[in-house]
Amino acid sequence: MEIKLFDSELKVMDVLWKEGDTPAREIARVLTDELGWNVNTTYTLIKRCMKKGAIARSEPGFMCHALVSKSAVQEAETDELINKIYDGSADKLFAALLGRKKLSEEQIEKLKQIVGDLE
Repeated sequence: MEIKLFDSELKVMDVLWKEGDTPAREIARVLTDELGWNVNTTYTLIKRCMKKGAIARSEPGFMCHALVSKSAVQEAETDELINKIYDGSADKLFAALLGRKKLSEEQIEKLKQIVGDLE
């Protein structure tokens, strides 16, 4: 994925990922209610996402449609984090994550299963 979305743009995308195709006015209402954003701010961010190719607009009603999936964005952001902070080493990221939090037995078993599935 070549599209780089900033945190504020991801808030707009989150509404689309949760709700599906949504009119811009509804996205603005949700983000005003949840984050206190001005309607113009939301419309500006929608237009930025459109320029980047993350959102398509259709009529009537300025209907917005996500052109990128949440999983594609998550994968790209994870790859960027691994490359930028952990020198491209996923095992360094994994070790850092595990070292920061006490995991329950259930969580440890789930991680073992994930690793086992990869083998």
